[in-house]
Amino acid sequence: MNFNHISVPGINLQRITNKDGTRYYTTPEGNNYPSVTTMLGHFGKKQINEWRKRIGEENANRISKAAASRGTKLHNIIEKYLGNEDMQITDTFQLELFKSCLMYLNNIDNIRLQEKYLYSNHLRLAGTVDCIADYENKLSVIDFKTSSRPKQYNQIESYFLQTTAYAIMFEECYKIPVSRIVIIIAVENDYPQVFKEKRDNFAKKLLEYRDEYERVNNLLI
Repeated sequence: MNFNHISVPGINLQRITNKDGTRYYTTPEGNNYPSVTTMLGHFGKKQINEWRKRIGEENANRISKAAASRGTKLHNIIEKYLGNEDMQITDTFQLELFKSCLMYLNNIDNIRLQEKYLYSNHLRLAGTVDCIADYENKLSVIDFKTSSRPKQYNQIESYFLQTTAYAIMFEECYKIPVSRIVIIIAVENDYPQVFKEKRDNFAKKLLEYRDEYERVNNLLI
């Protein structure tokens, strides 16, 4: 498979990651915006803390570290594959994860952005998008996730909100609308999952989250 790439100029942002994992970007205009994942992560803190207490800190740290490593490695493999680069995958587990979602990756073409910075003055947010490309011949924001078990639709609202933010950022930066968001989840020892949605179904909720995040953190609006 050889993927076509459409040249799009990159956005020059400065990215800062704090010790607690929160991330901020400085825009060309000098604005400091939180990453969309930092903003959304704020609303999941209570649930995560309860989970950590329930299973214990040691187990929680082990599971979180494994999940982060799994996701990072697969992202790197997918980035090389979509970038038409030579790949040598020696990790059998990662190879199986990659192969499981290969048929869905092959629905991608005409790639505009891969792992590139975006921001929006309207949203007052920034981030790094996985991929913006045609998916099944329709321009989409495509996000790659991994999971230890299949996800239910109602469990992945944050994924839809994240990709909606990227779609709005891309339109603001490049004046090209993106109406569809696609989530591809590689699942351990199971079939992959693909969720396709309309950006506009989540734009209002994204702004509500953004407003609440700014209120709680006393950010200037």
